[in-house]
Amino acid sequence: MPPRAKFTRDQITAVALDLICKEGKEALTARNLAKALHSSVCPIFTVFSHMDEVYKETIKAAKARYNDYIKKGLQEPLPFKGVGTQYILFAMEEPKLFQLLFMSEQTQHTSLDNILALIDESYKDILHSVQTSYDLSKEDAKQLYLHLWIYTHGIASLCATHTCAFTAKEISERMSEVFKSLVKEYKGGSIA
Repeated sequence: MPPRAKFTRDQITAVALDLICKEGKEALTARNLAKALHSSVCPIFTVFSHMDEVYKETIKAAKARYNDYIKKGLQEPLPFKGVGTQYILFAMEEPKLFQLLFMSEQTQHTSLDNILALIDESYKDILHSVQTSYDLSKEDAKQLYLHLWIYTHGIASLCATHTCAFTAKEISERMSEVFKSLVKEYKGGSIA
């Protein structure tokens, strides 16, 4: 009869996520996780087969936390701006998780046109919001989203690495300025 689990998958994943939040992804080792659980490594491997499995579950938990930010942004009066603001806020409030999800070396190269769909599970919802809110064709909405993501990702990366700090007002003003310029370009000189 296999040993009875001392911790659940969710409990171990929550502690692993907390460990990454505090110390970064390199800290997620069996030894560090066991220490954080106030246990030996045996209970971890009663529930998980190996550390790669723990890591994958922790990535899912990090994505779920990120998706909560994006859902909040989509509820804003200006959903696309809300999403951008929440993306940056996630980087500021959860810098290690932001680095884990959006600043880690990828296993595969992709084209710039496909990057957003690859890295963000909310891509379709965000794209739809851009298209309908600003009366743009799907292709123009994709290009606007891509340009603004590059800009927003830059600000978020600066925040996540503590390279530069921005106030909420600065973020709002900078994003609005770039957004208005791009929308004007896509709408042929007029902003809706």
